[in-house]
Amino acid sequence: MRMITFFVIGLTVHVVFFISIFDIYFTSPLVHGMTPHSTPLEPPASRLVLVVADGLRADSLFTLLPNGSSRTPYLRSIIEDKGTWGVSHTRVPTESRPGHVALIAGFYEDVSAVAKGWKENPVEFDSVFNESRHTWCWGSPDILPMFAKGASGDHVYTHTYSAVEEDFASTDASKLDSWVFTQVKSFFKSAQSNSTLKASLWEDKNVFFLHLLGIDTNGHAHRPMSQEYLDNIGLVDAGVAEVVSIIEDFFDNDGRTAYVFTSDHGMTNWGSHGAGHPSETLTPLVAWGAGVQKAKGVTEPQPYNDGFLQDWKLEHLRRVDVSQADIAPLMASLVGVPIPVNSVGVLPLLYLNNSERFMAESMYTNAIQVLEQFKMKMMQKKETTLSFLFTPYQLLTESKQAEFTQKARILIQLEKYEDAISLCQSLISRSLEGLVYYHTYDRFFLGCSVVLGFVGWTSYVVLVILKTHASLNRHPNLTKQIPGRNLARLCTCVAVVITLFLLIQRSPITYYIYCLLPIPVWYSVLKESGTLRDLIQTAPSLPLWKCLGYFVLVAFGIELLVVSFFHRAMLTVGLAALSLWPFLSGLFGKAKSRSLSWLVGCLCLAAFPLMPVVGREPNIHLVTCAGLLALFTSACYLWSSRRRTPLHLGDRPQFVIQMLLVAVCAYVPSLTHSSLQQKQGLPLLNQIISWSTLASSIFVPLLSSTRLFHRLLSIFLSLTSTYLLLSTGSEALFPPVLSWLMFVWINIEQEALLAQGMSGRQELSTIDFSANIDITKIRQLKLDDIRRSYFFVFFIITAFFGTGNIASINSFDPASVYCFLTVFNPFIMGGLMMWKVIIPFIIVMCTFETIQVATQLSSRSLFLIVLVISDLMALHFFFMVQDYGSWLDIGTSISHYVIVMSMTIFLMLLSVVTHVLTSQRLVLWRQRKMHFP
Repeated sequence: MRMITFFVIGLTVHVVFFISIFDIYFTSPLVHGMTPHSTPLEPPASRLVLVVADGLRADSLFTLLPNGSSRTPYLRSIIEDKGTWGVSHTRVPTESRPGHVALIAGFYEDVSAVAKGWKENPVEFDSVFNESRHTWCWGSPDILPMFAKGASGDHVYTHTYSAVEEDFASTDASKLDSWVFTQVKSFFKSAQSNSTLKASLWEDKNVFFLHLLGIDTNGHAHRPMSQEYLDNIGLVDAGVAEVVSIIEDFFDNDGRTAYVFTSDHGMTNWGSHGAGHPSETLTPLVAWGAGVQKAKGVTEPQPYNDGFLQDWKLEHLRRVDVSQADIAPLMASLVGVPIPVNSVGVLPLLYLNNSERFMAESMYTNAIQVLEQFKMKMMQKKETTLSFLFTPYQLLTESKQAEFTQKARILIQLEKYEDAISLCQSLISRSLEGLVYYHTYDRFFLGCSVVLGFVGWTSYVVLVILKTHASLNRHPNLTKQIPGRNLARLCTCVAVVITLFLLIQRSPITYYIYCLLPIPVWYSVLKESGTLRDLIQTAPSLPLWKCLGYFVLVAFGIELLVVSFFHRAMLTVGLAALSLWPFLSGLFGKAKSRSLSWLVGCLCLAAFPLMPVVGREPNIHLVTCAGLLALFTSACYLWSSRRRTPLHLGDRPQFVIQMLLVAVCAYVPSLTHSSLQQKQGLPLLNQIISWSTLASSIFVPLLSSTRLFHRLLSIFLSLTSTYLLLSTGSEALFPPVLSWLMFVWINIEQEALLAQGMSGRQELSTIDFSANIDITKIRQLKLDDIRRSYFFVFFIITAFFGTGNIASINSFDPASVYCFLTVFNPFIMGGLMMWKVIIPFIIVMCTFETIQVATQLSSRSLFLIVLVISDLMALHFFFMVQDYGSWLDIGTSISHYVIVMSMTIFLMLLSVVTHVLTSQRLVLWRQRKMHFP
């Protein structure tokens, strides 16, 4: 099989494996076709006001000032007198879209929907707004449109400011909240003279939604402990008090308005959110008004051991915590609209101030609404599963469903409301468990199919390595024993049976891919079984103890890499171990200076995984120092290599310009952050320099000489310029240190080849990337190449996790992109942050390509070993996903699996691109370009 064909097939297989994890674990939980249910009794409120302070932490609202007063006097007075309060517990990912969906629709959106847009709905869903008679919304253009689009009819009215206003460099982000309050006041004022609007406002089942983004914007820009963030909270409190007064006056204080104040997510101390830190998942909830229980004093200890009650000086008032999705049925119950049909929230009865009958009826409605989802999910799964294979959820069979509902109805009629409420809560709990059961019904089946394909693919790659790159005793007579036609017929029959089985079950198209993919993979493995026999025949002549030692070391090394995904400090342990390699292998006696440089480089790089992942305060001076370090090392290299590899006259201006650009980029972050601190905005010149540097960083190295070290230096300078612009502190030092170690690695590998007695070794200074490879000098794989491949994978992982944990959304500091833009744009910002992570990755990749050339080994040879190592890591994480029980652990392992698969796919893509770029035609074009006057 040709190399290009092999990599295209491998890429396809890995893309399937990559997508499979989302199809198995991140499919939409929504079902459709249910009938909305509402409480049959008169609701306590005619209208509801929902205020969401985006990015507000629970402790920021509830904590008193040092002098004992509150920065939110109005809401504090509500908590102590007129309403009920508690903590709303959100779920990962703690982002605005899933947070608002949980609040208003009552369900937790699957993770993949977050990436599909803040403004659009990847799936249609029901919400409190949709069930209302009218809903008026004011706030961010990133949140409001998705609920307007999701509503049936034309009764959700949105009023938004321009997206340009969401600027982290704004002089005062609290103006976003002031805009909302001003618009609400103007709205009710205009309604006094608009009879049509006034009549609509006086109707029942109306909702008013105020989305306040200023706190979140100030938190990102200045951190949650900043005065801007805290002052914004005070502004919100005053604004809420004024709006409540205006609404009460408009409706003549009729006592029919309910109020809910909460947040979609919190924020870390370093100004980010997205993960599961308590500062992100704990948000405030305050409810008051019509139908809401007033503050209740308590004398006994409350069932909360987090210490917040004492910290917030609220231990004397009853605290009622809820899950974020519980707020949707609470709002629906207060205003008398049907609970959203996809809601999984449980009505928090302690917030209600109504009769026992109303509470029992409301809880019964909640139970029936959740049970409807369970029945629909069960019916869908039953229709797509053969009857003899279908296993119903035993705790809630059809007979038990009828028993639950009938008994609850009878208890309500007999006025045994507490018993009815308890029974309904039990029914909701079982229905939710049943929903999870049917939602994950095919998970084990699909997981086994993917694992079977994964193991088959890895086995095939190992056999290819043995067949094409190892010296085995060939036995043609043994290979002929495999009946190829019979094997093909058997695989075809299996494929037909699986296809018919999936057709009968009306399975989705992706099921066919996951179930049929292992067949051609294992067909290829069985066809190469002769290679395995050759290995067995050759085994007596192999150095078994050496092979066993390598196997144990690689197994231990892979396990260390897996553990490093959970504990970054393990990378430090690994680097410390790698630093001893020249001394243990005997290279120190032959290359002392390079061995010592390797030792120092590994130990310096080992310091980075010990640094905090997040929470680092910006230190722009370190960015400037990193720029100076990059310039110093580049200048030293050019000075030391002036005799061995002198620069061409045409290359000197390029290196001078690149070094000047590094100096400029080391200064731009300092100038930008100084301007932002003075609230003067992002300077246009800085923005132009940043985007120009980013755009040119990919192409400028292609203009340099193809001599090995000249090209590597050009790549380093180009990537470092961009990395400096995306840095805010000590992470800016990472690329120079990593590049130094990679330079030493290239040199010491040459010494390793010499120690192994390799003949015809080429001097590094004479290697040219554009030179045609001499096929006669290409050697076969050796055991030491396993070590080289492992080093590469280890450095790739170190490049990913050296300065942060990309598995966690909140690991990124938004200030990293302030040189490029300050107006909120999640996809551009996310793309820039990912490019920052990929830059060290590219440095390691270029080094590995250099080592392949320098060690006279084809690019396919070493890459096949790398493929096996990365696939074994991915398979390890896939098994961990199957073993874990809690969703947090599953989500962590899934994210790690996604990282490994992304890394493998990226490596394969780069390999294909490298193969194309080094073709004869492009090489000649580059040579002509170099001689162009």
